[in-house]
Amino acid sequence: MSASEVTPEDGVTRDGDVAREGVLVRGLRVESSQGTAIVDGLDLQIGKGKILGLVGESGSGKTTVGLAMLGHARRGMRIAAGHIRLAGTDLLALSAKELQSWRGHRVSYVPQDPGAALDPAMRVGRQVLEAITAHSWETDPADRVREVLAEVDLPTDDAFLRRWPHELSGGQQQRIGIAMGFACRPTLVVLDEPTTGLDVTTQGRVLDTVHELAERHDCAALYISHDLAVVADVADDIAVLYAGSLVEQAATDLLVRDPGHPYTARLVAAVPDLDGKRELHGIPGSAPTPSERPHGCRFAPRCELATEECRVELPPIEEFESGHLVRCVHTEQVSAEFVNRSKPAASRKYTKVLLQVAGLTARYGENQVLHGLDLSVPAGSCTALLGESGSGKTTLAQTIAGLHAEASGEILLRGNPLPFGVAPRGRDVLRTVAYVFQNPYASLNPRKTIGESIARPLRVLSRASRDDAIEAAGATLEKVGLQRAHADRYPDQLSGGERQRAAIARALVTEPELLICDEVTSALDVSVQATVVELLARLREETGLTLLFVTHDIALVRNIAQEVAVLQDGHIVEHAPVEQLFAKPAHAYTRELIDTTPALVIR
Repeated sequence: MSASEVTPEDGVTRDGDVAREGVLVRGLRVESSQGTAIVDGLDLQIGKGKILGLVGESGSGKTTVGLAMLGHARRGMRIAAGHIRLAGTDLLALSAKELQSWRGHRVSYVPQDPGAALDPAMRVGRQVLEAITAHSWETDPADRVREVLAEVDLPTDDAFLRRWPHELSGGQQQRIGIAMGFACRPTLVVLDEPTTGLDVTTQGRVLDTVHELAERHDCAALYISHDLAVVADVADDIAVLYAGSLVEQAATDLLVRDPGHPYTARLVAAVPDLDGKRELHGIPGSAPTPSERPHGCRFAPRCELATEECRVELPPIEEFESGHLVRCVHTEQVSAEFVNRSKPAASRKYTKVLLQVAGLTARYGENQVLHGLDLSVPAGSCTALLGESGSGKTTLAQTIAGLHAEASGEILLRGNPLPFGVAPRGRDVLRTVAYVFQNPYASLNPRKTIGESIARPLRVLSRASRDDAIEAAGATLEKVGLQRAHADRYPDQLSGGERQRAAIARALVTEPELLICDEVTSALDVSVQATVVELLARLREETGLTLLFVTHDIALVRNIAQEVAVLQDGHIVEHAPVEQLFAKPAHAYTRELIDTTPALVIR
């Protein structure tokens, strides 16, 4: 049975009163100015007080759908067909003037980056007040400002209202954005990846706030994210989008426990397992661009269940069981093996120490960031530096790499002292310790080919000839799962995951002993993140590479590290083998991190 349709003249649907009381989307098509479909034939429904999670990889069309829910399409796109009914009114049938009055009042939007969304030249209290007064709030707008700030667990005193956005933490900025989104008690709130980049404890508070406000104000919410674990923690139902098409929708528990589409099952398998029992697996290949989508099932080129039937035409979305919609002809074959691949027991012991840090103190001017840290990193292992933003983990990593020199104490590599800063270190040391930065979009020179960027460390540190360096660059690209042909491309011609692989290749080209990875997966989809983690684990096993892995994602630590050092306010508050730390965390801060981390509960 296919999803029901709406009769636009009277709003009558076979979904009962959803069109009048909640949100109903039918046949939504958003296309480029050339007529290429970005999102096509999308059906969704969200009940009052309910949260629908919309998940999928980058490029799947999630944000395009979110903007369409406001009757908006980005430059170069247009909403070509469909109906979006809020409280019985078709949003897409409204005039531009009517839409303007609806946005912010009946339907609102919370963007991904609050730092960019808030006006840096306007005090936060004024910004919230403006969002309320723009829509003729019935009671005193000033009272509503304090009320909505209290609802998102922010201070309501005059001093806080007079703060500028830059004076707030990332979590506080995001809660201001959420307060503005819920300020006029809309029918629908669209939240576009509102917790991306936030620490796990801050993320938990934001998720709790969203769930509480949707329930309290009987508001429908569309929660957009690439992270299935986060969505499962907040949403009542989940819709999975792939290459502009809905492939599955069901109640959250059902979809996570028993996915019916191979893509959904692969997304579940790519989520780090906090219990450490399930092996982490990425999704081979990448999603097609809108102009390259196959004629049949769009996931077929990446699916191990695909047959000729899948390639002939796009399967219809049908009800696999009550309330569980799936677009796949092989749903019966999607088994638990896709997800529950047991993690092999660790057998290797790491006894030899490669890196030793003793009494390390670091500062920025008069501000001391690290306080007498002691740390040992076993050779051939992965040691994770875990902590929230501001804990000092990146400063520690950069000090070890020589990128930060305002420090004292001792750093020993193979028992030999390392001077602080890059300048005093010889070429041999610089070749031995390599660094991979967080943002793959900013870490590669956009004016140089990938091959030139990878070859440069060899040219500088090993005095290799250009031909030898380019040859080594090609060989290193193959090590990280890319092709030699990628050497001739520029960074903007690669996907985010490919860029991060290229950045890893640049770090590996000098054959280092220690590779420092600074939040290298935080900007990636969970499926790409899993692929990068698999790559690093394989390189470590095959080459004996030692990893220092900086992250705020404690679930990811369980799936990649053998040792964990937990940082808080510039102190290492706990350092233990990963299994010991998760089984019996000794410090209250570590227990809080574990308890607040979203986790998928699957069969």
